[in-house]
Amino acid sequence: MKLEFIKSTKGNFLDGPAILIPEKYEDKRGFFLESWNSKNLNQLIGKEINFVQDNHSYSKKDVFRGLHYQLPPFPQAKLVRCITGEIYDVIVDIRKGSKTFLDWFGVYLNETNAKQVFVPAGFAHGFLTISNEANVSYKTTHYWDKGSENSIKFNDPCISIDWSNFKNEFILSEKDLNAPCINQIEDKLF
Repeated sequence: MKLEFIKSTKGNFLDGPAILIPEKYEDKRGFFLESWNSKNLNQLIGKEINFVQDNHSYSKKDVFRGLHYQLPPFPQAKLVRCITGEIYDVIVDIRKGSKTFLDWFGVYLNETNAKQVFVPAGFAHGFLTISNEANVSYKTTHYWDKGSENSIKFNDPCISIDWSNFKNEFILSEKDLNAPCINQIEDKLF
């Protein structure tokens, strides 16, 4: 497995997030890859990561899920991959003391490239389904906790995520549609 460090859209390296690219072995039968190995991940990331929950979501085209995160005492780091279909995966630095506060990064994840994104605690995460359907699987370092869960509006002007490549109207849950902007939740950031 290889590791790529992530630069934000402003050109700054984000401290913590990374793209993981597994070795993929293909032949006439199909392919094989190791999608997760605790020892390898910990060596690549440089710290002990303990995942406790696996989540799987199925989404139709133009569904946007996010931007989600959990606050302490149950902050979640995530390891995200798209098993079938294709998504545009986005992370936003919401660590108030960070030099990259509110910088964001987006990457296409799909069944062909098999890339995964490691999203540390302190980053909001979301994705847009750009294929007709997509199955996304992700690991988390804490269990879901309703009292710690938070959302940020996907088109918050303070973050200015560039959605110009996507012309269709997004399909959002009621919760994500009504998510607040950063300036409304400054007390609920890292």
